[in-house]
Amino acid sequence: MNVDGNKRLCFGDFEFDPLSGELFRGERRVKIQPQPLRILAALVERAGEIVSREYLRAHIWGDSTFVEFDQGLNYCIRQIRLALRDRASKPVYIETLPRQGYRFIARVTVVGRVPERCEANESGVEPADPHGTAIAAPPDAPQPAPPRACYLFPGLPARQISVWRLTVAVLAALTIGGAVRYSSFRPHTAGVQYTQLTDFTDSALAPALSPDGRIVAFMRGSSGFLTADQIYVKVLPNGEARRLTDDPRLKYHLAFTPDGAQIAYTVLQPPSWVTYTVSVLGGDSHLFLSNAAGMTWLDRDQLLFSRTDSGQHMGIVTGTANGQQFRDLYFPPHERAMAHYSTASPDRKSALVVEMDENVDWAPCRLISLDGRFDAHPIGPPGSCTSAGWSPDGAWMYFTASVDGSSRLWRQRVPDGMPEPITSGPAEAEGVAVERDGRSLITSLGVHQSAIWIHDANGERSLSSEGEIMEDLSPPSFSADDTVLYYLLRHGLDNPGPELWRMMVASGRSEAVFPGTSMLAYDVSPDGKQVVYCAATREGKRQLWLAPVNRSSPARRIGNAGESRPHFGPRGQILFQANEGNFNYLERMNADGSGRSKVVPYPVSNTQGISPGRRWVMAIVPVPRGTGFRPMAIPVDGGTPRVICANFCVPKWSSSGRFLVVPVEAPSRTGPGRSLAIPVGPGETLPELPPGGIEPLAQAAAVPGAQSIARGELVPGKDPAHFAYVNTTVNRNLYRISLP
Repeated sequence: MNVDGNKRLCFGDFEFDPLSGELFRGERRVKIQPQPLRILAALVERAGEIVSREYLRAHIWGDSTFVEFDQGLNYCIRQIRLALRDRASKPVYIETLPRQGYRFIARVTVVGRVPERCEANESGVEPADPHGTAIAAPPDAPQPAPPRACYLFPGLPARQISVWRLTVAVLAALTIGGAVRYSSFRPHTAGVQYTQLTDFTDSALAPALSPDGRIVAFMRGSSGFLTADQIYVKVLPNGEARRLTDDPRLKYHLAFTPDGAQIAYTVLQPPSWVTYTVSVLGGDSHLFLSNAAGMTWLDRDQLLFSRTDSGQHMGIVTGTANGQQFRDLYFPPHERAMAHYSTASPDRKSALVVEMDENVDWAPCRLISLDGRFDAHPIGPPGSCTSAGWSPDGAWMYFTASVDGSSRLWRQRVPDGMPEPITSGPAEAEGVAVERDGRSLITSLGVHQSAIWIHDANGERSLSSEGEIMEDLSPPSFSADDTVLYYLLRHGLDNPGPELWRMMVASGRSEAVFPGTSMLAYDVSPDGKQVVYCAATREGKRQLWLAPVNRSSPARRIGNAGESRPHFGPRGQILFQANEGNFNYLERMNADGSGRSKVVPYPVSNTQGISPGRRWVMAIVPVPRGTGFRPMAIPVDGGTPRVICANFCVPKWSSSGRFLVVPVEAPSRTGPGRSLAIPVGPGETLPELPPGGIEPLAQAAAVPGAQSIARGELVPGKDPAHFAYVNTTVNRNLYRISLP
């Protein structure tokens, strides 16, 4: 049966219009990107048949592939499932057949355009809730829209729909009105051209250009911020990439000296941050300036950099290379906020600042005056800004920023233009370096995937998860008996935020705990019956909610004053991080929101976790007098806090409460890192630790009875032989983006 421009396709309570290339659910248009839409069309017109990955590669990708095909296809399938509210574990629309491909399993019906009620669900399923379970949602949660009106042709099997007519209609719809040609996974803005500069199977990030524009420096690894990976340089355009450093410390931000002979970079070296330099020819690194981060040069003598004034409070200053004549330019109001680096305008009158807020989230970039002409104010796109730059004539500002969960390259005309995206699509941008001609930029483009792995007595095995596992605020955690693993999972670009999922360790079966409920952080009660979580309103305000795991009753809001990082405490209390004035505190309240009080009188930078017995809260605590911080264990019921690490670390407890696991070596491109599993006495009694905390690279002998685990980032199970970890595969390369 041919599908002409006057027909639409119904499946479940969705309606697809081949002419316009639009997908509807009820009266609402469903957001879906062009490449996933092509794949959806290919699956729908062969409904009931197995469509192999090779078929999709040949018919959808063709010969032009921007990123690795398997990653790209997996991404598209996740986007389609997100749009259809489908799940891989219990599919209603798209079934995955391991090592074979995919199959569209819902009935497809050709419909007309007259507005009659669509008898949408002949299969008897309701895709808005594929599992037929009640979803516990807040009373004010938006309700699903009614089915979209449509006219049914009597049951036509989907496989009879003409493949070529449907495909042609979709492709035509994508070109009508814009004549924009989409190549596979290539970000597009009219007139923008892409030239690949590196070709690694892993990643190149955080590009920085030499003053003459001939050399690009970059980090080679999975992250450009606080990474143990190494610095590389490459002569443009076709020189071989060459490694410069052999420095295992956590580092970020690259900048060339004015003569182009050396590269400055920031190292986390307690009590604060320090700047080192390394020759572009390689060799040893040398200390350049203490208490200095994000180093750049205004001229050969004057520096622009970040400096800590107390605790972790970091702001922007100017000064000279001999460490004299410092002048404060900008410090964020909150004592936990950190302005990590900045870049000056060509006329040296303004600067763009990249900073973290009091919740350790990247904030929108900020524009500051170097000569006091105006007050600092947000600039650029309204999202998490991680890098910024200027055009040589000062007419444009450039940013990489994450808006709606996806990092893009943006630009904004000076002084009062509107931010506009340069890149789009699933390939995300990280870092920006502006070339001397002002007509091109260098950024890192690519994708990443994450999967959960289990390590136990039987070895290691992967438990697949379709989506991005979010680890920053709430890392994955085991249930008390190690049978269930909880984690936050984000499914795609159009998803408002991560959901809480749980995976059955024995079978690998996974499901959303509260489908459709996005959250920033969570904690599961010791008995596994309740979840306390932090969620954000559309305005960005943080709230605390309490909900039963079995969804027997709706979630109940217990905090509405910006609380974050909640945990179940002793005696049914809720512990959380609260912002009071310009400081963060560890506080507690009853499960009904009453009885709020501080756990300890001194401020904390941020909380990290809690022991299974609810006796210790792990937190970063600013040094009370001076600069720096200490990772500490804070006793909930009073007592002396304990310093855990001499440097930054994220200690975690085993699910049994018998071990404290402390990372001592960060993972990198060349190794998984390492941790120490430290035995804990009865009642979670901590053993004697080194007076200043456990040093980086410490061996097991540093603490009696400790054992080494060959992984720096992990989710501890009941003992050192049982743990999980998130394996994130990152594929990014440097591209020159030529602007119109």
